[in-house]
Amino acid sequence: VQLQASGGGLVQAGGSLRLSCAASGSLISVNTMAWHRQAPGKERELVASITTGGIASYADSVKGRFTISRGGAVNTVYLQMNSLTPGDTAIYYCELTTVAQAYWGQGTQVTVSS
Repeated sequence: VQLQASGGGLVQAGGSLRLSCAASGSLISVNTMAWHRQAPGKERELVASITTGGIASYADSVKGRFTISRGGAVNTVYLQMNSLTPGDTAIYYCELTTVAQAYWGQGTQVTVSS
């Protein structure tokens, strides 16, 4: 199983970015996909998650600014990030979790300049 994340980059404060993550391989159809982030010197934190049925949850720090969604392909997840602040600067990682195992993608760097 492989997860491929993309969409990171450099953006000014107040701007937007959209991250994408696609999972390939043999997967259980019922799963949860999520985005985590890790800023320099900080622990990795859960940003948002979404179940196969579309139930989403968010960290308090991103509620109202970020939206997680699943694409047409079952194992694709997006993170629309609006009103970005320098505090959102981090490496963002996608994760897919089934009842059996968790899979991680490589990180994608998001840098927000002030």
